Amino acid sequence: MSKIGVFIETDDQAVKKSVAGVISAALRGGDVVGFVLDGLAETYKESLGQFGLTEIVNLSCPGIEFSKRPEAAGQALAQGAKAFDVTALVGVSSPRGNDLLARAAMALKSPLVLDGLDVDFTDGVVKKSHFSGKAVAIIEMTAFPFVIGIRPNSFDAIIKPATCRVLDHAVTVSTDDAIEITAVEKAGSGQKDLTEASVIITGGRPIGSAENFKILEACAKVLDAAVGASRAAVDSGYAPHSMQVGQTGKIVSPKLYIGCGLSGSVQHFAGMKTSDVIVAINTDKDAPIFTKSDYGIIGDLFEVVPALTEALKKQSQS
Repeated sequence: MSKIGVFIETDDQAVKKSVAGVISAALRGGDVVGFVLDGLAETYKESLGQFGLTEIVNLSCPGIEFSKRPEAAGQALAQGAKAFDVTALVGVSSPRGNDLLARAAMALKSPLVLDGLDVDFTDGVVKKSHFSGKAVAIIEMTAFPFVIGIRPNSFDAIIKPATCRVLDHAVTVSTDDAIEITAVEKAGSGQKDLTEASVIITGGRPIGSAENFKILEACAKVLDAAVGASRAAVDSGYAPHSMQVGQTGKIVSPKLYIGCGLSGSVQHFAGMKTSDVIVAINTDKDAPIFTKSDYGIIGDLFEVVPALTEALKKQSQS
């Protein structure tokens, strides 16, 4: 039976939420082995075992801190893939995931697809969005192991309890890495990661000011959602670029996407079209966003969103 390797991406000693969905996707191809770069596999084994992971490997190299050395981290993933004879190496298509998976593919001299939407491990076929979501490319991987970054939330995490054992595997990597990460500046304390969120509420230019985003934040708190912004809102100075959803921002695939005051531009739609359910709120009944949404509300976001927030609060209290 084939074995699929999964890069277990972590942040601040916690596994990224979307890793569970990637594990569930990988299980369709065979047994799964997870690769950890921070040495804390023992900490993660119980939670990841709930999703069917049976082996988790601590990759290590004396004197190398993988969080600061991306080239060494990519080499470590490649050596792990070789040592455990995987037919594919997959991970979350996040900024760090894309970086390290690409480096691993280069070290393996393997074919690479990032931001994949679906994968058939048996036939070695990957689906990927192209041309701002207007087309889906079907890519056949003709060499093994192949490397894939999977768009967050493309696969549901399936509970499949298993006993997970921890293995340690030392690798030898070059230490002449030309890149060293000395610090990471995060978007803001307490702010949910847009790419990980299952619910997102986004404001467009009609939000009018940074202060008015508090209306969306209040609703997001009740929904346990992340707050996003359109490029127009970001360009107007109402929100930082870290909140931007769209072709030039973050690509998201939540279960529910609520667009407030969005026109529905091609560029924005490309960044959220794979959302399961799209709800649009706009005063313009002819706004293009209504042709792309599952549900539409013709109304002023400053009236609709607070009313929605209150209705949700009452529902949660009942």
